Amino acid sequence: MRSPDQPYPPPMYQESGEPERLRRLRTLTHILYALYALYWLTGGLTVLVAVIINYLKRGDTVGTPYEAHFTWQIRTFWWAVLGHLVGVALLFVGIGFVILFAVGIWTLYRVIKGWLFLYENKAIEPRAWF
Repeated sequence: MRSPDQPYPPPMYQESGEPERLRRLRTLTHILYALYALYWLTGGLTVLVAVIINYLKRGDTVGTPYEAHFTWQIRTFWWAVLGHLVGVALLFVGIGFVILFAVGIWTLYRVIKGWLFLYENKAIEPRAWF
């Protein structure tokens, strides 16, 4: 645990030659996770904003710890879109509600896991399903 007199971000990023750039990318990544989390309250509008920012700023994250988080977020978006399309297509046979519920829980899990890994400065495997 860090003491109150230690500066933010954690010391591991201060050793780098670009501490300010990394601090900004860390803050942006937190904001993007928040936009993904607000998905349920905004009917998906914030997730569209988040994925657009992910694609626009993806090049800035290359070679940083945040590159994996951006890939994780983008993959979460596209797999969730696919899951929603399948769920909506199967609404007529009744199983669509179950699929949509499962996709919602899976998406929530990935947002929470990614955000916690970011908070704890842990590496995340962007190609993992869970």
